[in-house]
Amino acid sequence: MEKLVLTLTVNPAIDQIFVTDRLVFDDRSYLESRTEQAGGRGINAAYVLNRFGVPTLAIAPSGGSTGERFERLVRERAIPLEVVPVAAGVRTNYAITDRHGLTVKLDERGPRLKPHEVEAIVQAVEERLDSAEWLLLCGSLPPGVPQDLYRKLIEKARARGVKTLLDTAGRPLQEGLEGAPTVVAPNQTETEELLNRALIMRTHFLEAARRLRQMGAEIAIVSLGGRGAVVAFDGGLVEVLPPRVEAVCPIGAGDALDAAFVWALMRNGGDVADAARWAVAAGTASAMLPGLNFADLAQTQKVYEETEVRWV
Repeated sequence: MEKLVLTLTVNPAIDQIFVTDRLVFDDRSYLESRTEQAGGRGINAAYVLNRFGVPTLAIAPSGGSTGERFERLVRERAIPLEVVPVAAGVRTNYAITDRHGLTVKLDERGPRLKPHEVEAIVQAVEERLDSAEWLLLCGSLPPGVPQDLYRKLIEKARARGVKTLLDTAGRPLQEGLEGAPTVVAPNQTETEELLNRALIMRTHFLEAARRLRQMGAEIAIVSLGGRGAVVAFDGGLVEVLPPRVEAVCPIGAGDALDAAFVWALMRNGGDVADAARWAVAAGTASAMLPGLNFADLAQTQKVYEETEVRWV
């Protein structure tokens, strides 16, 4: 029986996306569309994995009337979901984007979880580990959740032979690296915050990826938006350069990158450089779509064929 990819989203969301003709300040803009869907990094990654044909299960806490809405929106996206019941509701995140890809995001911090609810989340993950090949730990931690939660889950997964991908920021990222994840996948801003330095030049990005490995990750992939990504692993360092495209909406591109990276590692025998090429292609292809939409495998493959890998 093929094993699952588990995704954990401790701080899920209802994403509301507003598309305007032009995003300007101190002047009037007109809304062209408004969409609402279930979100959170792990939910989005599960959606992409599911579309790529990978058996996937998303785990997320949910409660209240907003939780009912969130769960309905998850079902509409055909994402297999295991709900951990909690008393509080699900937060709402807002994004305003224009046709040129300029985006403003406003995220709620999320509801405060109680200690027994956090323990229920941990238990839900532990009960599924024996059926999993990968565990993706994605997104922020809401109030009330210990900052070392991801580290503890990484250690539990490793003890059961399950690979892990960590995509978060701040203290949870720092703590999570101490757990030695298989993959760490921060973006440029998150990496700069972690290392307390600006990343400007090519050498800075490469040094940052190396440093993330020194901090505990087996593989470090630092996403750089439209400039691709840099990857450090035991086989060396690579830069992945996407084709020049018009980014319509970059929201969620990093989630597509995470999903495609794991999908490719599962299918190509662990070829990290090729997996990074697929990852950047998926993020790029998704950024070319309007609103919070994700490229399918055929759309991703077209960009993959134009994506370049350079060994350093």
